[in-house]
Amino acid sequence: MARAALNWSLADLAAAAGVHRNTISNFETEKFAGDPAKLAALQAALEGAGVEFIPENGGGPGVRLRKSGAPK
Repeated sequence: MARAALNWSLADLAAAAGVHRNTISNFETEKFAGDPAKLAALQAALEGAGVEFIPENGGGPGVRLRKSGAPK
């Protein structure tokens, strides 16, 4: 969902995070749970681009884009 919110392709996220696009695809399709270091790189790249990860609060975890001008 975070990648879609940014309108990023697999290649866009792979380049931003330094992670192979097949790793991202396998994670997104739940073929692979993901290496913690690579998942951290993905999260950092997405957060750097303005994505905020929302913790589970009864309705499940989610993402949103940071408001323009809001601090990181």
